Formats: sequence, C-alpha cells, structure tokens
Amino acid sequence: MEGKYSRTRRVPLSLCDKTGKLGLPGIFTWFSDLAADHGEEIGLGVEAVTARGLFWLTARTRIRIFRRPALAEIVTVSTWPEKPGAARCSRDYTITGADGLLAAGKTDWAVVETATGRIHPLRDFYPPELNAVLTDETVWTEPFSRIGEDFTACGVKAEYTVCSSDIDVGGHMNNAVYARVLFGAFTCEELLERNFTDAELSFRSPSYEGERLTVRLRPGEGCTEAGVFGGDGRTVLLSRLK
Repeated sequence: MEGKYSRTRRVPLSLCDKTGKLGLPGIFTWFSDLAADHGEEIGLGVEAVTARGLFWLTARTRIRIFRRPALAEIVTVSTWPEKPGAARCSRDYTITGADGLLAAGKTDWAVVETATGRIHPLRDFYPPELNAVLTDETVWTEPFSRIGEDFTACGVKAEYTVCSSDIDVGGHMNNAVYARVLFGAFTCEELLERNFTDAELSFRSPSYEGERLTVRLRPGEGCTEAGVFGGDGRTVLLSRLK
C-alpha cells in the first residue's frame, strides 16, 4: 500500500487559462481528483466510505504556486495523507516538473457519520497497512488563516447559478467547482494583474442545483479576501488570495 501516491500527468488544454498555463481552478481540480484516486487505492474510496455510513467533509484547502506548468508540459502530481488527529486530518499535494517544485497544497478534512451528522473519530478509520507507511512529511506546518464572515459593506463582484454539471455524488456542488466560481469572478486582465500565487479556501456550507450565489471582495492585509454567499445570505465559502 502506497502512503504517497504519485502519477505523471500532461497538462491538458481543458484546465489551462488564457495564458496557456495550468489555471488555478485546474490545480484544485487535479489535487481533488488525485486524492480520490488514492482513496480508491487504499480502500477509502467513495463507495467504501459510504458503505460504512460515512462521508468525507473537506473543511479547508490551500495552494501555493511557484510556477504554473504550461499546456502539454509533463509533470508529476503527488498526494499523501498525514498522520490523523482525533477528529481531523490533513492531506498534502505537490506538482513537480523538470525544474523542481511547481505548486504545493494542503487540505484539512474530517469524516462525518451520515445518520447523525457527527464527526467520526479517525483512530480506526485508516487501514492498519496505511498507518504503517505514513510519515511525518508535510508541505508546510503553519495553520490555516481565520477569515471573517462580515462582507455586508462590500458590493457584489459576481453572481453564479449552480447548475446540474456542478453537482457531485454527494448531491451538492463539488468542492473543486468553488475555485472556478471564485476565480471566474475576476476578468482575464484582473487575474494577470493580481497574479495570485497563494489561495486559501474555507468551506462553510453546501450549495445546491439552481441556487444563486454571490461573490463579494474586500481588501485584506497584503491580500484580497473573498466571500461566497447563498441566496438566503448564508456563508458558503471564505477565501484569502495573495
């Protein structure tokens, strides 16, 4: 059983932006898909977890970009889970090319019991064979940021209606889609000018088909903070972009 899961990938046209490089939403998508693939390999795929009356809950995720790979460039994408805590765990990610580390990421997640909605203890969640190969390797040790929810004084930057193609097997909008909604709020020119290389997303509540989302921005200390809100005003996503 592999504690660290690595695969060679060619950067696809479908995940590149106007510059011909892997876009920020594409990086989130790659990391999410690779984690799902690894989950299948270690016996913790969607069906296996669902059969135990459980489901994955992604709380927060962050990526740092050092160089975005270009269209058709061949890179190695890797992921591995860290040793679990009592109720939460982190999963790390890297993209490496011929010139070294291109991007890194970390996701903070938990496992929830379907019947009760309670957080499931992680002490018996991983297979023993996986626990035996886990290391202390981590992409970074600093904690996730705290992002305030009050965007009432901020105007609406963009709106988005959740559509059928956004919905995953959980019945709500897939986490990777939030990155497309968030970065899609900026024009191509704005993305070039701001050149985001550090993006942190904190997931607060699910969104469903037909729901109208709004994106609001505010300046932060050395960053841009963003909030995505549902039609009823509840907080769906908070983000910090640098």
